[in-house]
Amino acid sequence: MAAAREILTTVVSTKGQVILPKPLRDHLRWPAGTRLTVEDTADGVLLKPARTFPATTTDEVFGVLAHQGPALTIEDMNAAVAAEAKRRARD
Repeated sequence: MAAAREILTTVVSTKGQVILPKPLRDHLRWPAGTRLTVEDTADGVLLKPARTFPATTTDEVFGVLAHQGPALTIEDMNAAVAAEAKRRARD
């Protein structure tokens, strides 16, 4: 944003809505529909883009990949992929 030091102002509507100035929205790449979190701080209100997905750990993500039973061979995996491809070709 070229005018980073420029003080931008806005008005709170009767519904509590605030319009963020276009240069700021463009600079932050916040298109219409961007979900924001609102945090009350000692210096004022802090707006941040809301996370699309909740924070997770790698164990939570990779934990769903756990396989029960003996490890499959490459041949077993290739056969399963081929069988699924054949099934989908019929659909």
